[in-house]
Amino acid sequence: MSVPARVSLATLGVADVARATEFYESLGWRLSNASVPGVVSFFHTAGGLLSLVSTDDITADAGLPPRQPPPNPAADFRGTMLAINVDSPPAVDEALRAAVQAGATLVKAGGAAEWGGYLGYFTDPDGHLWEITHNPAWPLDPAGVPQLP
Repeated sequence: MSVPARVSLATLGVADVARATEFYESLGWRLSNASVPGVVSFFHTAGGLLSLVSTDDITADAGLPPRQPPPNPAADFRGTMLAINVDSPPAVDEALRAAVQAGATLVKAGGAAEWGGYLGYFTDPDGHLWEITHNPAWPLDPAGVPQLP
């Protein structure tokens, strides 16, 4: 048997599930009724689901030692990034503005990328890095999912 090539669920470990849920709802994301307030929140996306769970609960479930908070949370890059593709450079800038208004921290303003696209970055209130990008070589399907060549 092989491992299916799909991402069904992306889970972000957060310090406070209720606070993180409010942030993603402020972005206009639709919360699933399968969520358990304060324990786990599930959001519908055009692709896989996004879930928010306490970092402590994730480490306990996986049998890992508790994560120690870094001295500078803003510089705590975890080596993972999530991306949202949009249909134009102005849509990148608009999405970045909306994220900041909802409580995100702007990491890098929208700008031209060396590969011909346009992108910018923000972090959510728990420091998870998100990229908002327009890639003219990847058209979006009606659901907003990039169609790779």
